[in-house]
Amino acid sequence: MIIIQSFFQALGQIGDPRFRSVLLRGVGLTILLLIGACAGAIWLINRASGQEISVPFFGAVPWLNDILGYSGIVLVLVLPVFLMIPVASAITSMFLDEVAQAVEDKHYPTLPQVPGLPFSEAARDTLSFLGVLIAANVLALVLYVVFAPLALFIFWGMNGFLLGREYFTLAAMRRLGREGAQKLRSKHAATIWLAGTLMAIPLSVPLVNLVIPIIGAATFTHIFHGLSGNRP
Repeated sequence: MIIIQSFFQALGQIGDPRFRSVLLRGVGLTILLLIGACAGAIWLINRASGQEISVPFFGAVPWLNDILGYSGIVLVLVLPVFLMIPVASAITSMFLDEVAQAVEDKHYPTLPQVPGLPFSEAARDTLSFLGVLIAANVLALVLYVVFAPLALFIFWGMNGFLLGREYFTLAAMRRLGREGAQKLRSKHAATIWLAGTLMAIPLSVPLVNLVIPIIGAATFTHIFHGLSGNRP
């Protein structure tokens, strides 16, 4: 099966220095961004709680400040946990062109070289992907509550669809352009979704989830070439 074969080929290259470089940069930027988000949240909470809160007909309500302060502590503790996966996935995707190139250099050396994606285009795609991931995961919280027994499967299916769509497009548009990548993705939508779901399952495992974007990009590069008829 092309998915399993591609996954183990990607796993066999995990020690590649370029893989490691992308991982370190992605994790480093993710941590900095989350620290900035937490600092911003703390600043906003301090600004809000520093003022006395008044309610019409009741006047000042001091205990609302206490609730706001405790809510802020919970927010700062939960925010990094909730955002770590989508933020790490999105930021790392900005460098995944390097992962695809490393895969092609090793397994498909006869292919002609392609120019890398401009940084501005990669950054735009990253911000777009990050927005979609966060919005989808926020909306999915409602589904997690309504369908609690199926919450994990909803998480896997939704993130699998998004990851598969993003990583396959990144791999394919290097060779086919954005329009060609979208056509090939539509043709093999079920395979790509299944592969993305298999990538999303380890996202539930702390620390392992930080490596998944690298493995995913490498796996989908192999899947793209397999679906295109190229073989190592």
